[in-house]
Amino acid sequence: MTPRGYIIAVDNGSQSTKVSIFDAEGRVHAHARVALRPYDSPAPGRWEHPQDDLWESVLAGLRLALTRFSGDVADIRALGLCTIRFCRAVLRDDGTLAQPVMSWMDERLSRPYVQEREDARFVTTSTGYIAHRLTGEYADAAGNCQGIWPIDTATWDWDSDPGAYARTGMDRAMLFDLVQPGGVMGRITARAARETGLPIGLPVIASSNDKAVEALGAGLRDHSDMLLSLGTYVATMTPGGSSRADSSELWVNFGSQPGSYLFESHGVRRGMWTVSWFRELVSGGGVAVPETELDSQARDVPPGCGGLIASLDWLAPPDEPWRRGALVGFDGTQGRAHVYRAILEALAIQTEGHDARARESLGRGRRELIVAGGGSQSPVMREILAAVYRVPVRTPENPDAAGVGAAICAAVAVGLHPGWDEAVDAMARLGPVVEPDPRLVSDYDAVRERYARVIPRVQQIFAV
Repeated sequence: MTPRGYIIAVDNGSQSTKVSIFDAEGRVHAHARVALRPYDSPAPGRWEHPQDDLWESVLAGLRLALTRFSGDVADIRALGLCTIRFCRAVLRDDGTLAQPVMSWMDERLSRPYVQEREDARFVTTSTGYIAHRLTGEYADAAGNCQGIWPIDTATWDWDSDPGAYARTGMDRAMLFDLVQPGGVMGRITARAARETGLPIGLPVIASSNDKAVEALGAGLRDHSDMLLSLGTYVATMTPGGSSRADSSELWVNFGSQPGSYLFESHGVRRGMWTVSWFRELVSGGGVAVPETELDSQARDVPPGCGGLIASLDWLAPPDEPWRRGALVGFDGTQGRAHVYRAILEALAIQTEGHDARARESLGRGRRELIVAGGGSQSPVMREILAAVYRVPVRTPENPDAAGVGAAICAAVAVGLHPGWDEAVDAMARLGPVVEPDPRLVSDYDAVRERYARVIPRVQQIFAV
């Protein structure tokens, strides 16, 4: 018999915070979603979460989920914490923010840390900051220290080489202690209990970075499978076996089990954000056009959208800052459904190309594509992906796979399951299969060729 109890999981993403209360079988007993406010951009290349938005969204999500929970709060065994990767939080000596949290899109995160505020004392990830607000401890998730950090990826610990701290602009005294996935970061303080409604002393469990946790919650385990994460950043991941990459076509991300890794392809920045941008653009009168409506209309648009092509550079890469997003190929016959479908097609074609090069470098074939994230709920997108990738497509039963992954980490930590495989088997379930339509496969072969001709030209339009 599975031990009795519940897990509360926090999935703090780029556009919203989702809080769910799970049982040991992965069933959701309460859920809340709180949207994040739009980013601030105080200067070109700088993107910040306004004021204390990350913490406030977590706080609101916890309160709302607990009000919707009909069970006994005393039966909640742990909180699994998952937050956005590649963020940087700078704190004062008392643990409060010295400056707004830097988003993963901020150009400063591609460079060594430079102190901007006199009262800056600690530098941590978004996980370390939220965990500190909940527990009062100075602990961070090792798996979320991706980017410019003095971390030894082989040991999942701070580097023993003094040169690593010089290269990253960080002293060891500025950094929190690191915790492996499934480890205890601290326990809910009396103050956090008053603010959230959680029990005092509830353990807060480390997971990893949000993409790795999503892969865990989607049940990604086979080396022939890929997970396509349809979020603000869109890329494929596959299980890895090393802390180092032997090819420039991929990079190594921490996994969400101690000592595990993921091979990740290059991706599309602001991928599904572009879908949200377009939906807001065509909405009017304060009433948002539902994505289900756009999806229904896009179903009637033929593959290729009448020649319309989307170049998804709504956020230029740091090494080519001149690039801009573009829609080309209008001839007067296209409408908003064509533009919507063109964005989806571009996401599929561009990510498939990145994935193909990554898998070729690994010497791996494709068996199945698991699609997670908000965009995975689009039937049209699943059909396009199956045709473009030429493999069956499946989605997690619970679209918040990162929340499921955070719950798995917590469930293992407190013994709701004896091990990682047992927890994944019980809690991470996949939905029905979408098989590739042979007609669409043929159609998208032609569309892919058009993209191969046009996109390189578009990307060089603004080159300097």
